Order: sequence, then structure tokens, then C-alpha cells
Amino acid sequence: MTPIISAADLATELAGPTPPVLLDVRYQLGGPHGRPAYEAGHIPGAVFVDLDAELAGPPGAGGRHPLPDIDAFGAAMRRAGVGAGMPVVTYDGDKGWGAARAWWLLRWAGHADVRVLDGGLAAWTGPLETKEPEPVEGDFVPAPGALPLLDADGAAAMAREGLLLDARAGERYRGEVEPIDAVAGHIPGAVSAPTSENVDETGRFLPREQLVARFVGLGAGEDAKSVGVYCGSGVSAAQQAVALELAGFVPALYAGSWSQWSRDPSRPVATGPDPS
Repeated sequence: MTPIISAADLATELAGPTPPVLLDVRYQLGGPHGRPAYEAGHIPGAVFVDLDAELAGPPGAGGRHPLPDIDAFGAAMRRAGVGAGMPVVTYDGDKGWGAARAWWLLRWAGHADVRVLDGGLAAWTGPLETKEPEPVEGDFVPAPGALPLLDADGAAAMAREGLLLDARAGERYRGEVEPIDAVAGHIPGAVSAPTSENVDETGRFLPREQLVARFVGLGAGEDAKSVGVYCGSGVSAAQQAVALELAGFVPALYAGSWSQWSRDPSRPVATGPDPS
């Protein structure tokens, strides 16, 4: 199943006999909370999901957005109406990061039918509503492990033996700036691959053949399972995971990402351009 859905196809499915559960995951790194924007207007039937509170655990040794407690995550998804056999569509209003985080968590937790709205809310041309829905509680029970997950040691090994992509902006990868975490730079051996290059000027994902060319050019080979991805805190890396899946790869996500790696003084730090 493709990990994305167009706005036109979403409108058709919402009008059909088995409409998907809609999750509004508006989130901006360092920006305002997404709930006010949701309350001002959202796709009819969408339930707001708080990325910081429901799609991540408390910040700490595991990074700024560690994986949430699995039972708490399951309860949040059931409150939103997610059922084991029900299709789910996630969307956000900026960059696809929040929507992809929800997509990745649900997929990792065993839900097979999850897609991201391509282009986010900006692609939606239908009506919006301000009424908050009251969904029937779902029956989804997480079963973690359906997608590959890396810890810090696994990320280091992937950088040495496979391909580890750094999804942050190039200047953060190179260590020229670091607006959030205490240490600037990147995991040694990782390759810079900003998420901005996965989408076009409208925020929609590039066609599959262009994504394949991009990732092959970055070093991805025939072994589709030898690609890992990380970012600052495991959020934007999920958007890269969507792009990689569109290109036919099976990406492994380092959820702790740079915010975990850089907290450990025993972990090496590299700066400067990509390794030759």
C-alpha cells in the first residue's frame, strides 16, 4: 500500500461506505501549538492529535521526542477512533512532519492501513469545519515492531555498514548552526539528506522515480533494508521514511536522533560536509 493519499482520493473515500479515521497532527518545531489552528478549521471529521503529548514521551535521556509509552499511545489512538481494521489518514499544515510521525508510529505499532495526506491541509480544497467530532472509541491495540527501529548503537552501525541519512537542514548537519541541541554536527558516516528535497514547491512528495534517483544518488543500493534515517528528535525523519517507502526502501528510524546522540558525551561527533 502506498504511504500517501491525494486530496481528491481522500474526498472520495470520505464520501464512501468506509471513510478513514482522520488525524489532524498540526505541529511546528518551535512554533505555536497546533490546537488553535485545528479549532479554527479542520477537515470534517478530523480529530486533533497532540504530537508532544500523545506521539512522544517526556523529553530526557531518550531525546526531545522519544517514543511514547506504548499503552498511552494505544489509548490515545483508540480515543481518536482508530480501529484495528479501519483505514487511517493523517495530515498536518506544515512540511508533513507531524503527519508522518503519526503515520510511522501507527505503522510501527502494527496498523497496516495508514496514509499521509500528500501536500497536507494546503492540498485540501473541500470544506473545513470547526465542530470537534466525538468519535466512537476504536479497538486498536499496538503491537510494536512492524517497522525497523534503531537505537544509538544501531544508528552507528548503519552509518558504518549501510546508509544512514540525516534529514535535518544541511547547515545543521555540517555543524554550522545548532538552534536546539547542545552540540552541533552529525553522526560520523551519516549522509546529509534534507527533507525539503523530498517534496516539490507545493509540499507534495516528488514522483517515485525522482525519489528513487535521489536516494540511489545518496548511496542507497539494491539492499532495500540497509537504509537508516534520523533527524533532530525523530519527527522530520518520519517524513523521510515516507519518501523512502515511496521509493521502495524499508527505512529504519533512529527515534532518539541527534537530540539523544548529542546528549551522550561518549558518542563521537562529526562536522563539515558529507564524507567522500
